[in-house]
Amino acid sequence: MIDINKAKLNLLSSGFLNIHIDSNLDLFKEINILKEKKNAVILAHYYQDSDIQDIADFIGDSLALAQKAEQTNADIIVFAGVHFMAETAKILNPSKKVLLPDLNAGCSLSDSAPPALFKLFKDKYPNHIVITYINCSAGIKALSDIICTSSNAEVIINSLPKDQKIIFAPDKNLGSYLNKKTGRSMVLWNGACMVHEIFSLEKIVKLKIRHPKAKVISHPECEENILSISDFIGSTSELLKFTKLNESKEFIVVTEPGILHQMQINKPNKVFIPAPPNNSCACNNCPHMKLNTLEKLYLCMEYELPELILDEALRTASKKPIERMLQISKDHGL
Repeated sequence: MIDINKAKLNLLSSGFLNIHIDSNLDLFKEINILKEKKNAVILAHYYQDSDIQDIADFIGDSLALAQKAEQTNADIIVFAGVHFMAETAKILNPSKKVLLPDLNAGCSLSDSAPPALFKLFKDKYPNHIVITYINCSAGIKALSDIICTSSNAEVIINSLPKDQKIIFAPDKNLGSYLNKKTGRSMVLWNGACMVHEIFSLEKIVKLKIRHPKAKVISHPECEENILSISDFIGSTSELLKFTKLNESKEFIVVTEPGILHQMQINKPNKVFIPAPPNNSCACNNCPHMKLNTLEKLYLCMEYELPELILDEALRTASKKPIERMLQISKDHGL
């Protein structure tokens, strides 16, 4: 005899069950009730849909979210982001339940660095310290010495002796940008983010012609040709801060367009234009980030599934480089 409820929960945990939700249900209200009832906290990345950003307890970039995950007193962490972000929360909080609205919310950059292949790559450079961008799997973190984010990468690199040899992974574009910023010659793994690699230089230049007063602001995961025409380059949180403080009224934003929601909230009198990719789409949404929806968030909290589970040995190994990142960031006031 099949237990229908158990079967549904198993399917939900796999991320494949489409449960009907009453269209009259006030999801914002119900999610807030569940948060209080279950002592849950919702952490959301800037690239999430605006509805999820609006219901979240905390919105941030990868560094801020990792810091918040380490500090939370909640029993349940609901991570509205992608898989490696929820993994990071679990690594730092083994006793807490960590939920991800859709387990299929992966990351093209993380997928570009399979741990087995990276181990072979690392073994070719035995005297190198491995600094790894947080956008990677727990398996890659376990092979690393220090984790970084785009917010703190330069500080972390500069905290090491100038003669220290470094492998930087997995983003080659961010690594190349950091080599120029720090004067290093880090060995780079050949990985990239699909969102930041397909922005169209030609279309951005045409946008700039139509909006001559607009500032072009870009994430350092973009390719060099895009960064070369940018007025400002920075992490997600740094881009947000720049639009707050800069006197310009128009910005061409070269990163995932989810960040525009917070920019518009902070500065409703300014114009924010998403940079177009080199395809027929008007903007460059991350398909993985956008797998999470308000409906999935509600179901995830109601059933407490899908839950992210990590092997304890892997969790312990991957925690050390994250803790080193958090300590260096703290020491430098980040």
